[in-house]
Amino acid sequence: MHTHQPDTRSTFVLSDFDFELPPALIAQHPAPERSASRLLDGTGSTPVDRIFRDLPALLQPGDLMVFNDTRVMNARLFGEKATGGKLELLIERVLGGNQVAAHMRVSKKPEVGSTVRLVSAPGSKDHLSATLLGRWPDAHGALFRFVLSNDAGDDPYTLMARHGHVPLPPYITHADASEDAQRYQTVFAKHMGAVAAPTAALHFDEALLAAIDAMGVQRAHVTLHVGAGTFQPVKTENLAEHQMHSEWYDVPAATQQAIADCRARGGRVVAVGTTSVRTLESWAQSGQATGDTRIFITPGFDFKLVDALITNFHLPKSSLMMLVSAFAGYEHIRALYAHAIQNQYRFFSYGDAMVLTRAAGTSASQQSN
Repeated sequence: MHTHQPDTRSTFVLSDFDFELPPALIAQHPAPERSASRLLDGTGSTPVDRIFRDLPALLQPGDLMVFNDTRVMNARLFGEKATGGKLELLIERVLGGNQVAAHMRVSKKPEVGSTVRLVSAPGSKDHLSATLLGRWPDAHGALFRFVLSNDAGDDPYTLMARHGHVPLPPYITHADASEDAQRYQTVFAKHMGAVAAPTAALHFDEALLAAIDAMGVQRAHVTLHVGAGTFQPVKTENLAEHQMHSEWYDVPAATQQAIADCRARGGRVVAVGTTSVRTLESWAQSGQATGDTRIFITPGFDFKLVDALITNFHLPKSSLMMLVSAFAGYEHIRALYAHAIQNQYRFFSYGDAMVLTRAAGTSASQQSN
């Protein structure tokens, strides 16, 4: 496989990661079939247009694919204050004791200690409410801590499943529908806790997974509960000033062993999605197999584990745009994005995907490439 040259520039700034995207290329709905989306093969010096179900042709027996098995919560809840003012909650994290940490969209914030009535599912007799306890994780936090409750004393996951809405990204303009409940979730989603899907994994269906297994490619899972911060553009021109959002992750013992086995046999670690990269590299950097990560991957980053990456196309000026540039090389990513726009690939969560290999000189892994 072709290896791209590392970036020679020492300092990148925010505007380096901007690009013009025609709004018509922002996918509003998924492809009719998961594996029928397009796949831009960026593993060589020249981009190659493929279909996602062609992916096995780019894999090798002995490779290890690492998927994020987080499950998206129905994290968006609507309600109104006692005054009648409308309110929207996006639950970022379940804290325990029926407490949640949430983003709140409201014209005038309710007082601490006050209770807002939430909208129950049609036909439900539930009386659903949220009581504001303060900010989270501290007095200066951007999130708000609420107690969610109903008459039956159900836990927040149960309440969200019954009354919540699929937390579609801000650039998808339609209200969530039954299509989204199915397609904004991976076929192997397991551990509840995300407010955004690990979108590169949305392209995999059972038939494609079976084809990958049949060719001797191994599979393993990590969990990273994707937060709403993933959609936030970086705002500081000097990247060193950016405050990265926090996300919870876990690398199970079985996955740690699978990676060690992969290294031993000379296989490649293929991360499915930037969330898998963030998880694996957080573990490699910190030695912590589980916990919260604020890892911010920009050009010059020293990758310890990941050799190849399957990923969707990301927002301008986003931390994920910086991550893929760090991984595959800044100029190479610019060229691939230009090709994708020219050839009308579909962008963002419901869009098409690309496959990348790590640029030369960006890794301290035990494997020589």
